[in-house]
Amino acid sequence: MIKELELEIVKNLKKRCDEREKSISLAMEAFPCDSQSLLNQYLDKSLDGETLKGYMTHWPPQRWQEYEPLLSYCRDNGIRIVACGIPLKVLRTVQAEGINGLSKADRKLYAPPAGSGFISGFSSISRRSTDDPKQSVPFGPSSYLSTQARVVEDHAMSQIILQAVIDGGANGLLVVVTGASHVMYGSRGTGLPARISKKTQKKNQVVILLDPERQFIRREGEVPVSDFLWYSAARPCNRNCFDRAEIARVMNAAGRRRDALPQDLQKGLDLGLVSPEVLQNFFDLEQYPIIKELTHRFQGFRERLLADPKFLHRLAIEEAISITTTLLAQYERRKENFFEELDYVITDTVRGIVVDFFTVWLPAPTLSFLSYADDKAVPDSVDALNGLLKSIPDNAFQKNLVGKDWNISHRVASVIVGGVKLSSVGFISSIGAVAASNLLYAIRKLINPALITNQRTKRSPILKTAAIYGGFLGTSANLRYQIIAGIVEHRISEEFSSQTILVNMLSFIVRTINSYWGTQQWIDLARFSGLQSQKSEPPSYQTLDSPSNAAIGCNTLEDTSIDEINNQ
Repeated sequence: MIKELELEIVKNLKKRCDEREKSISLAMEAFPCDSQSLLNQYLDKSLDGETLKGYMTHWPPQRWQEYEPLLSYCRDNGIRIVACGIPLKVLRTVQAEGINGLSKADRKLYAPPAGSGFISGFSSISRRSTDDPKQSVPFGPSSYLSTQARVVEDHAMSQIILQAVIDGGANGLLVVVTGASHVMYGSRGTGLPARISKKTQKKNQVVILLDPERQFIRREGEVPVSDFLWYSAARPCNRNCFDRAEIARVMNAAGRRRDALPQDLQKGLDLGLVSPEVLQNFFDLEQYPIIKELTHRFQGFRERLLADPKFLHRLAIEEAISITTTLLAQYERRKENFFEELDYVITDTVRGIVVDFFTVWLPAPTLSFLSYADDKAVPDSVDALNGLLKSIPDNAFQKNLVGKDWNISHRVASVIVGGVKLSSVGFISSIGAVAASNLLYAIRKLINPALITNQRTKRSPILKTAAIYGGFLGTSANLRYQIIAGIVEHRISEEFSSQTILVNMLSFIVRTINSYWGTQQWIDLARFSGLQSQKSEPPSYQTLDSPSNAAIGCNTLEDTSIDEINNQ
């Protein structure tokens, strides 16, 4: 919440002022200046919070809850609060009738002096070109009245703030909490800082925008909207989050042009969402021809390599473990018939490679700007589904990215969606593998009928095998690979990113242990579900296996029939 951030800022400033023996005051636009006496009674503890709340009838119900912690802190720590808002009656009169609708007394108190050019410079507030499609320039009586109301507010508030500065003494600090429209462009704008700087030129002013909802990209020579843009966890940074000068330096050092980059990266740069480190990682990856082709041609590879430059290392380690343990298990099972049944070996090995690829691919953390670059017209239902999928992380343990604020619900949804994806992979790959095995069996029978005639074969139940294996991948394998990719290889390994050998060894050890544990779980599940006989013992090499290699167990009944063939 913004109010929580305001409270933290006031607390820190109070602490520093106490260390330097300076006074601190707080001016708040939320309180009209005619309620100053009520505020003083509240600060003196002669008026309780509920009574003060009763006088703020123009506030929405939730506003008191938002302001109460800050007000209580100021009261308990002796911080003076100045009500700097203009009375509601005055504001509404100007909005409806203009300055001429005010009484002479109110006009003298709140309106700028006659002939002061109160709307001069107002056209420069936007600092934007008039052809900006996102900027509206209204005309007519209502817009002119709104302009008058804005100027009256700025003038009246500036007078109150100037008096508060004088009352606070030469060394005092005044914190003003007001809307962004009153302080934008600082002393070079037309709001409070500009009006105050004309009266107290020796006073330093700093303008901070807290969690700005919308920013325009500042062009060369334009006045900055504020001195600081303060983003917090209350609202994630979603625009202009990184120093564009540093981005330009990285681009120039690499000798690259923006229009040569992928479209999503260009859009991310335009919005200020690409950090200098991510851009440098992208240029480093381009030094390798194969990786360069992958990052430019395939969105998925680019997203994963930007989030984890060592993604291909993880994939290679997993596939190496998969292929090695699969071939060892196949050889021990088939013995002297290994080369004669090479077609079956290849079928199971290819299935293992495909499944292992997806067990690494799907839970891997990603860094995507596709949601910002994708403007294609799609049906509402598809757009809603895309929006849902893009709102959750690919890995439940992935760190929050720029423009993202993933909570526990998003992370639980990531596990569920990842499980559905892996279940689909397991189901389809299992059907494909068993179907391929049956096709090979039919081809063998066609080529050599004599070998098959007297055999009693028992084919695997395709749908049952696929359903159980898909469920296994979607639950056990999904959780294990989410933890490996998100915690071990994303969070822990990032702390030792400079030690490549250590990181790769850690990945290899963890994935090997995971393969062994996954195989044991699959064997237990296969026996429990009846896919594998309780009497059959797995080969010793098969204990070093991954979920995809454990898919060999999916064909247990198939392999049993093959063993019967071999025995005959």
